[in-house]
Formats: sequence, C-alpha cells, structure tokens
Amino acid sequence: MTIAPDKPTEAEVVVPEGHVKLVIDGETVVAPKGELLIRTAERLGTVIPRFCDHPLLEPAGACRQCLVEVEMGGRPMPKPQASCTMTVADGMVVKTQLTSPVADKAQQGVMELLLINHPLDCPICDKGGECPLQNQAIAHGRSDSRFHEHKRTFPKPINISTQVLLDRERCVLCQRCTRFSAQIAGDPFIELLERGAHQQIGIAEEKPFQSYFSGNTIQICPVGALTSAAYRFRARPFDLVSAPGVCEHCSSGCAERTDYRRGKVQRKLAGDDPQVNEEWICDKGRFAFRYATTGDRIKRPLIRDKESGELRESSWTEALQVAAAGLTAARDAKGVGVLPGGRLTVEDAYAYSKFARIALHTNDIDFRARPHSAEELEFLSGTAVFTNPDNGVTFQGIEKAPAALLVAFEPEEEAPIVFLRLRKAARKGTKVFHLGQFTTPAVEKTFGTLLACVPGAEANAINALPEHASDVVELLSKPGAVILVGERAAVIPGAFTAVARLAERTGAQVAWIPRRAGERGALAVGATPNLLPGGRHVANAAARTEVERTWGVEEGSLPATPGRDTTGILEAAASGQLSGLVVGGVDPFDLPDPRLAEKALAGAGFIVSLELRPSGVTAYADVVLPIAPAVEKAGSYLNWEGRHRVFGTTLEGTGALPDCRVLDTLAVEMDADLFTQTPAASASDLARLGEGAPSGSSLNVAAPLVSPAGPGKAVLATWHRLIGNGSLQVDEPNLAGTARPVVAKVAEATARQFGLTSGGQVTVSTDRGAITLPVETDDLPEGVIWLPTNSGDVTVRRTLGAGHGSIVSVSGGKS
Repeated sequence: MTIAPDKPTEAEVVVPEGHVKLVIDGETVVAPKGELLIRTAERLGTVIPRFCDHPLLEPAGACRQCLVEVEMGGRPMPKPQASCTMTVADGMVVKTQLTSPVADKAQQGVMELLLINHPLDCPICDKGGECPLQNQAIAHGRSDSRFHEHKRTFPKPINISTQVLLDRERCVLCQRCTRFSAQIAGDPFIELLERGAHQQIGIAEEKPFQSYFSGNTIQICPVGALTSAAYRFRARPFDLVSAPGVCEHCSSGCAERTDYRRGKVQRKLAGDDPQVNEEWICDKGRFAFRYATTGDRIKRPLIRDKESGELRESSWTEALQVAAAGLTAARDAKGVGVLPGGRLTVEDAYAYSKFARIALHTNDIDFRARPHSAEELEFLSGTAVFTNPDNGVTFQGIEKAPAALLVAFEPEEEAPIVFLRLRKAARKGTKVFHLGQFTTPAVEKTFGTLLACVPGAEANAINALPEHASDVVELLSKPGAVILVGERAAVIPGAFTAVARLAERTGAQVAWIPRRAGERGALAVGATPNLLPGGRHVANAAARTEVERTWGVEEGSLPATPGRDTTGILEAAASGQLSGLVVGGVDPFDLPDPRLAEKALAGAGFIVSLELRPSGVTAYADVVLPIAPAVEKAGSYLNWEGRHRVFGTTLEGTGALPDCRVLDTLAVEMDADLFTQTPAASASDLARLGEGAPSGSSLNVAAPLVSPAGPGKAVLATWHRLIGNGSLQVDEPNLAGTARPVVAKVAEATARQFGLTSGGQVTVSTDRGAITLPVETDDLPEGVIWLPTNSGDVTVRRTLGAGHGSIVSVSGGKS
C-alpha cells in the first residue's frame, strides 16, 4: 500500500514562469520575482517585526527591525539582512526569528537600540494601547536594557501644522511619514533634519506641513510621535468602540473606521479597501465630523407660529400634520418643487424621488444644488447613470491607464483619493493632461501637462485637440485611456458634447466625478426631472407602467412630462408658478444664483425643510424637520464609479431619524405609502425595481465662441477648495488652519494690464458686489482671473452672482 505525501516534495514543486523557489523556515515556497522577503513570509503566515515597512511605500530599510538570516548558494551571508529591502531569489534559504537564534538576537538588539532614547511615556501617549512599538517590544525585545544614560529630550510638542503635532523624542526615525508625504501625497514639507544622534523629523522654518493628506502620517506612524491636535489626550483605544463606515464628504466613497465613546465620535481612521482608497483618506474625511455635534443642531421639529411669525419647537405629530396639510394644499394649487441636494444616501434620495412622484404628483425634482445645465442632464441621463465598476472607469482602471485627460476637474480639491490614484499612476508612467487654467499643485504632483484655455472655452479646446495636440489624442486612443469630467463642466456650453465626441473618436472611457457624496446615487434613483429610478425616462410609457406596477399605484398616475430642473424650480417659485417647496439640506448660497434662490424661498407659499443645522432655508421654512447625520443612520452611497458603499449605524439610540423615515411618515399623513420606513426597507423597495434600459444620448450642443472680456474686464475662473467654508467643516478650527491661502491669481501680463503687483490687492466686482483680496501671479491665460469659489471671506456666487466663465470687473485694491 502506497501512502501519498501530505505535501509535495521539493522536486515536485512547479515554478511558474516569472517566479522563483526558496525556503523560509524549512518550508519551500514559490514567489514572484521581485517580491520582498517580508511579503513572502507574510503569505506563509510568518509575521516579521517591522517599523519602517509599509506595503504601499517604497522600501527604506530604516529601522532594521526585520532582520533575518539569509543563505545563498549554500553560503550564509555574513550578517542578518533586512527582509523589507531584499527581494526573493531562486535557491535562497531564509531563517526568521522563529528558527534562527541569530535573527532573534539581532531583532532584540535593534529593539534595545530603538528604546535607548524613547521616553517610555506609554501612560500618557496617544498611541498607548495600539502601539506597534509596545507590541513588538514585548514580543521581540529584552526584559531589561544595558543602556542607563540620560535619554534625549526635546520641547514638546511642536506644531508641524495646526492639525499635526510632533513629539520628537518618541520618533524611531522609520521615515514612514516622510516617505508618505514625498511618494504618495507629493507634499514634501516634512523631512529628516540633522545628522547622527541629532537626526529628527521636522519642517523648514515657517513652512508648515500643508497637505490635504497629513492625517495619514498620524495613522501610519508606528509610535506616538505624530498626533492629532483634535484627538490628542481625548481617549484611549480601549475606551473606544469602533465601527466601519463610509466617508460622506466626496464622491469617492472611502472606507473609514469611526471610533466613538459615550455616544460621541472621537476620531475617524482610514479603512483598508484596495479597490477604492487603499489605506488613505484625505484630512477632510478624517477630521470633519463635528458638524453633527454643534450647539446649533436642530433636534426637535420646528413650526412657524402664525401669530409671532417665529419658529417654535413642536412634537413630531404636530409638525408632520402641519407639513402634510400645507404640502397637500400647495400640491393641489400650483404644485410643489423638490430640492433634495447632493449629500443624501441612496436610500434617502430614493425616498425623495418616490415622495415627489407619489405624494406630490410631480417630476419637479432635481438633486443638483449647484451650477447645472440641460446638456449635463442629457449626458447624465444617457451615459453616467448606467456606469458601474463592470463597464466603466474605476480607481484601479485609472492606475493602469496609459493616459488620462481631466476636463473641468481639479482632483486634489474635488476628489482627493482620485488625485492619489492619478499620482500613483503618473509615477508608473501614465500621462496626465489637465484641461484648465493654470498649473495647480495637482498638475505638478501628477507630473501632468497643462492644456491651458480661457474659462468657458474648454469645449473649443477639446474639439481642437486633433489639430493642435495630436499627441494627446494618440495617447487617449490607447486601450485603457480615461477622460475624467468634473461638475464644473456643467457651466461650460458644449463641454459634454465635446467629451462624448472625443471619447467616440479615441475609444477612451469617460467618468463623471461630482464633488458631493450623494450625487451619483441621486441620479440612479431618479432624483432628477427626467428620470425615474434605474435610469428610466419619465416620458417612456412602458417604463412608467413598470414603475407603477412595482410601486403598487394606479396605472397612469405617474406624471409623464419631464419636470423643471433646479433653476426652473426656483424661477417658478419666485414668480408664483409653484405653491410650495420641499428642501433637503440645500444651502441656497451654493446655488448658481443665490439671489434667485432667496426670491424663490420668499415667494413659495409653503416650505418644508429637512435639515440638520440652520441654513439659509430655515429663515423661510414653515416646517423644519430634523434628520440624522451619517453616523446616526445606516445606508449606502453610490460612488463615482457606480460602486455601492454600504455602511451601518455607528451611534445607536440617538433618536434621530433618516430622511427616508421622515418622508415615509409624512407621505402617510398625505395618504400615500412609500415603504421607506427604514434605510433597509428603502433599499429593498429600490432593489425590486432594478435597472432600466439605456435610452441613449443625443448630445449636440455647439461650443460657443469666447469673446475677449473687454477693457477693465476679465474672465473669471473658479472652483471649490477642499477645505473652505463647507457646512460639514464647521467646528473644526484645526482643520481650517490647514486651508490653502485665499488669493486671486492672474498672469503677469494681466497684472501689468490692471496695474497689479504680486502680493498687492485686487478687487473683483460685478453689479452684485465686490471682493478684495491679495493677488499672485501664475501661468493663467491673459485676461483671466482665478478666485476660490467659497473660501474664507470669498463667496463668489453669493457676493458676485458669478461663476466659472463669467465676465467680471477688475481693479487694483487698497494696498
């Protein structure tokens, strides 16, 4: 009787092409060429201690904690080797600390060396309880030390930014922070200083660590050297309860971990999701979470008192009855418009979409609480609504793309994790082309090529690429090339048409990347004037019938005519053509024309506002219904890829209600059933509908000729900064301190034309108002001036009533 061996013998091990065979701790293993020893050992289940090593950073060999014994060709190397820098080789024999006394002793010696100057202040260190140095000192260190000299000390802490604090004596010089900043983020403001025993992490004098990704250095620091000003001394890991979550700030849908204690969020950390954000998040996603606990949060329903005209607190029963009566009367009069905004979960946005059709009998609903256009809606309805990771652009697709063209899209400001993927791709050889106005930090950090054009002329520039930039077209014609379009394209006539034609010509895939987390989901569930859930067109009788049967409503009851977009709803309300509005957390000053928005709010007969904190709508609302922030409800976002990002409730038992529950109860008061009592119920009801059939796109908007601005005038370029005046960034002074300087930018020739000097003042004005701020010169086209849209004292739409591509007056300001 023959007994088969449990494992194949060494001679039986098949080595595929591109792989090598080696032995680790007596076990034969096959590994791909170029793989680091430390990774091969991890796949075997052997954890080699380390501090400097990180799977997403280039090897450094700085800490020497990962020493192992290595033998090549039957000859042992003279001393232990760092497994985080050595790659596998055929015939290599490796002994880790598990089988080699030499490796074990070397690791203990390195640990003893690292602890010479470490303060051992674990009881007060923020890292205490989750510190790799603690864990590895116990597992791989000695119980006593031979060193008894005085430890090195420094003044502590030092602010390397308003958000990041440094305790230098705790640092083990692993260089994770410096390598992350230089390699991943492209912000080399933090570096190793001095030499020898005086070597330390620091920043240049008067050059703070200005990075949108600085919080990642805190998270990957293996000791407590880098700490958060917002979290420092606030809690201990063993005091905290952790819950997985999804970032609510931009359309990337980053995986997060939320740590809370006693019903209050203490911090957020990056989750590990290789398909989306890998192990990184931006500082806005990490630190901007206190908006949910501000003192002005609305926690009880408010009703406008008929006698005093002021809002007063009420019960939910009374508020819902008043809201239902007012909306029913408005619906039966001239109708009600719905503005749900772009920050909703899929489940909440679906409830708004269903509420508009069933309870209000209208298609007057639009999630686009920002500049928008009919051309954009046509593009979204015919193309973007049906994209998903299986048929569209993905994060990993960007990383592998031979070329990427960015149209009206500033990735570092509008979708920071997309920027990190673009930079990663560019470091591997991807050619990145930015169609914009000047060489922004994102252009520099992605080693990109700026295709400069006048604001509003981007469509002409795209159409001219075959003639004036044939190399760009050639690169975009390679398999895997991508075109990334930002929300700013909505205000550029012909932009989406030009992008569609360029994609058709080159074969490049197109991705629409909005700023807000809920926009892609709101599009999918039909929170637009022309779509029903699943991308079904409201004018398609068969699609309406399918939805009516699934919803269980009378056939023919759904409105068949496309409704008004956001601007149309506002104009109708301002002129008395609508009798009411339902507003879902929309800031009127984000809208294209804030003055029109205020007129609409003043002119609407009855307004119901669902919001978390007071806004510009609150002053006009007849009923205010409080809703739950992201951490107090479950749900999902649909990120820009079309990927579902599901999350559960982090803070239970707060009593806060999600929008879908509020709308469901309100609909019942109006004799309608939404079946969206919970996010799970809403998601289940949406799933019954499934996806509709694409109807195709008929984009055909001509690119207009852009005329010179004229004497004393300039063309305005503007976009949002990541860290600015956003309502979700309130109560975060440390985060606000890392915002980029608020300045105007012009070309040197334009500065001379208007008599401006770099560092001086410039005044930008329209018939609505004026903004004065410092000016800097940059490589913009002549006759163009750039302002941040909503940062500091600069509120372009509210003050100027202008936007990207508008003509503004320019003059020298006060010195």
